[in-house]
Amino acid sequence: MKLYNSIGPNPQVVRTFMAERGIELPRVEIDIMTAVNRQADYLNVNPAGQLPALELDDGSLLTEITVICEYLDETQPGKPLMGETPEERAQIRRWTRWADLNVIEPMTNGFRASEGLPMFKDRMRVLPEAADGLKACAQDKLAWLDGQITDRDYLAGDRFTLADIMLSTFLAFGEQVGQPVNRELTNLSAWFDRCQARPSAKA
Repeated sequence: MKLYNSIGPNPQVVRTFMAERGIELPRVEIDIMTAVNRQADYLNVNPAGQLPALELDDGSLLTEITVICEYLDETQPGKPLMGETPEERAQIRRWTRWADLNVIEPMTNGFRASEGLPMFKDRMRVLPEAADGLKACAQDKLAWLDGQITDRDYLAGDRFTLADIMLSTFLAFGEQVGQPVNRELTNLSAWFDRCQARPSAKA
């Protein structure tokens, strides 16, 4: 297998997951800043032009970060990060999905429509007039989450999982692009700092 990698929070999620699981794979670096991912050579690998992508030994391709992480979790030796029982897996998928839809999507679309507009305006449809509202939607959900994690260390319980990797990685990205963690949300802040202190966050 090999991983097509780049800068940005999506590949960082997979790298962090792999570091937590002790998985090492060959990497092919793709420069998204100069739009190499939108050129023919990479589009022949992944017609969607997105990063990361995991090429399997038979040449088939997996995309989407949750899919890649779940595949690696199921096929590689070691303690899984996606849970060991149907209930654990369901709760982890629940919180991963919640984070993706309620925080990550509005946060990243808000970025693309504002600070990221010079990079994305010619690559996809963006809505600059919606940027402030999208960012506010993400913050509203984070405020709600702050009240939900008063009695546990991680999103899905007492174990660090893909849900934590996904959300903390994108919140770290938000810190760099004008959407910092609201430090008045003390439970969220403590959780975020726990996640960022893990060595895998620097993978």
